[in-house]
Amino acid sequence: MSALIIRNARMGNGGALTTLHVEHGRFVEALSRNAIVSETLDLQGKLLLPGLIETHIHLDKACIMQRCQLQAGTLAEAVQQTRAAKAEFTEDDVYQRGARVLDKAILQGTTHMRTHVELDPQIGLIGFNAIRRLQADYAWAITLDICVFPQEGLLNNPGTEALLRHGLENGATVLGGCPYTDSDPLGQIDRLFELAVDYDCDLDLHLDFDLNPQGMTVDHVVRCTERYRWAGRVTIGHVTKLSALPMETLIALGIRLAEAGVQVTCLPSTDLFLTGREHFHNKPRGLAPLAHLHACGVTCSLSTNNLGNPFTPYGDASLVRQANLFANVSQLGTTAELLQCLGWVSHESARMLRLPNYGLTPGCHADFIVFDAPSPAAVIAEISTPLMGYKRGKRTFDRPVGRLLCPD
Repeated sequence: MSALIIRNARMGNGGALTTLHVEHGRFVEALSRNAIVSETLDLQGKLLLPGLIETHIHLDKACIMQRCQLQAGTLAEAVQQTRAAKAEFTEDDVYQRGARVLDKAILQGTTHMRTHVELDPQIGLIGFNAIRRLQADYAWAITLDICVFPQEGLLNNPGTEALLRHGLENGATVLGGCPYTDSDPLGQIDRLFELAVDYDCDLDLHLDFDLNPQGMTVDHVVRCTERYRWAGRVTIGHVTKLSALPMETLIALGIRLAEAGVQVTCLPSTDLFLTGREHFHNKPRGLAPLAHLHACGVTCSLSTNNLGNPFTPYGDASLVRQANLFANVSQLGTTAELLQCLGWVSHESARMLRLPNYGLTPGCHADFIVFDAPSPAAVIAEISTPLMGYKRGKRTFDRPVGRLLCPD
């Protein structure tokens, strides 16, 4: 069996250099006697980190900005404009746009991704079928988990539940939700939990996406999580309403989320772009306060959400950049805080997605990336780009180091 030896790798904050061994696509204590070394990688002291994890992205509606009219820059406009563009989607169109994002994500060091896919009577299975093809075609470099969800509503949109069921029976492993677009938000949450139990799948909900602390649905999600005993299997994304809560209220809610096992994903680029537009002076930052939630024991992550559409007109699929953006806006700058931001795109994200065998120790999948950075915290502080990446012990990309062309 072919094997990989990694020499002179630097891990963590220490300066000690380490040798690692990979066999059968996993890190091992030592190579077996019949192993055939196919590659020896000398990192010469460069930093080795496990691959990054994208917990929340929409491949099916990426890269459509040129098809949309952006004026108000609001969530309602983004939903409306995307709905109009979606009417013209074809399977090959979704595939090609999704592939563009996957190419970028792989080059930015992402080795695992959960993508949300819209299912409703308008789009049918067009997006789902395209993403399933991408899942198979890109398995050499990235593991793609599919979360099907009703962007246009569930209870108010007949035929949507049948499509969600089809998705869960044909490759999707997570059920999503968007209660704020439904005529009965709490009813949608109830129905999604019932379906999750039927299909024994995790839930990932778009929730409480504005800056008005009134009308929060997170309490209902907590109650349902406890009622159905779904702890550790429920994630809520956006939840920008949390940023409008007083500290005492937030901490009490954070403790409830932790005890119930409800996890939180912040989507900095989208949440900053869409919210707070009604303010001119004292504009709120509007990001879910992950540092405070983490201190309460909540499992958290940072993610990209959208690229090149009315929800987020820009982006390069870099999770390091998202982590830096969050750190900047949230005023997190100590080494410990930057390491936490790195954790929210790596090991904390792995915990959120319940990924087995993630890391750099024997038994873990050999999904890793290499940086020319002095420390893990510096990766976030300097928005470092990875020099190379591996999936299951096979190299997936290289990035040449830039050279200054100084005059003689």
